[in-house]
Amino acid sequence: MNILKFDSESAWVDCVASLWRDRLRQNPRLRICLPSGHTPIKIFEAMARSVANGWVSYREAEIFALDDYGGLVPDDLGRCRNMLRRYLIDQSDLPKERFHWIDTAAPDLDRVCREYDVLIETGGGFDLTLLGIGLNGHLGLNEPGSVLDAPTRRVEMHESTVKASAGYLTHSNLPTWGIGVGLKHLLDSKEVWLLANGAKKAEIIQRTLKGAISNEVPASLMRRHSNASLFVDQDAGALL
Repeated sequence: MNILKFDSESAWVDCVASLWRDRLRQNPRLRICLPSGHTPIKIFEAMARSVANGWVSYREAEIFALDDYGGLVPDDLGRCRNMLRRYLIDQSDLPKERFHWIDTAAPDLDRVCREYDVLIETGGGFDLTLLGIGLNGHLGLNEPGSVLDAPTRRVEMHESTVKASAGYLTHSNLPTWGIGVGLKHLLDSKEVWLLANGAKKAEIIQRTLKGAISNEVPASLMRRHSNASLFVDQDAGALL
């Protein structure tokens, strides 16, 4: 795994955005899997500015939401699809039909999962996947113990993940489950970028890089990926 450590959050953001622009210029039809949450917001904002400035375009690209919570109303601001829309999709020139998201309110969730997998696989998988790292090492909704060949599926969230969701919501109705892209598609992605910033991520970053490679710390599995990079600011990388 490539390790890129930066002296400041702004340098961290600038580097990820610059490399992302390069990937889009090299392949305008880039198929990208994106997380939501606080970690990538400033990067998304930088990419939205890049579109506004005419530096890059998403007209031919495709974006897939990594996951989404269940049990929330469709317009809840904390839902993955809504966060992606607010910080990137609605600020870019991506055609609406090229933004793919997971409908956790559908009556047949098994069908939703199967169709999302087919959509991912039919186009040849992901060219680029961006991932935050949870405090317990989860990747999206791939909690500790997730199997390596897991497809898109419904997941019961761990207690720490449930508590973390409160940071994205304006109410106390915390989700306890969601649907997320499985480790299979993440590990099959042609390129993976792990993103972490802030002192609270320092311990799990140390475990990810220095501990045993195990599905008990899903982020550590990316050390086996042939084209994975970890981007950390000074605080997140303090224990390396």
